[in-house]
Amino acid sequence: MKHLLMRAALLGALGLAAGGAWADEGVKVVYHLTEGVAQAARAIGNIRNHLAAEPKTKIVVVTHGAGIDFLLDGAADTQGRAFSGAIGDLASKGIEFRVCNNTLTGRNIAKDRVAMEATVVPSGVAEVARLQAREGFAYLRP
Repeated sequence: MKHLLMRAALLGALGLAAGGAWADEGVKVVYHLTEGVAQAARAIGNIRNHLAAEPKTKIVVVTHGAGIDFLLDGAADTQGRAFSGAIGDLASKGIEFRVCNNTLTGRNIAKDRVAMEATVVPSGVAEVARLQAREGFAYLRP
């Protein structure tokens, strides 16, 4: 833990020494969805608000378990509104969606049922860990 704190302090100092370059590039955030359509609806609102406040933010939405449901053909929120419009809108703003292949396999869901804006990754949890550890993404779970 001490090593991680020292590393974070060093990286922060390097960011400041570089003239605040991170502020120019924006923050990188992974939104982790596992709970189904109610969580997805909250996340979409959060992401829209996030982009309104920080338009340069790089956002990747990683899903597994019930979290993939809003990215399947015909998915709708609890009010019956299709998710497809919101997904397309956010994708056009650079938001990336990733779906766990382990979940697809375990639930016997064909990949062709996944929204065209989404990418299938081998493992949702491994993708979240990779983004955090190797690419410096902050973690959010709405």
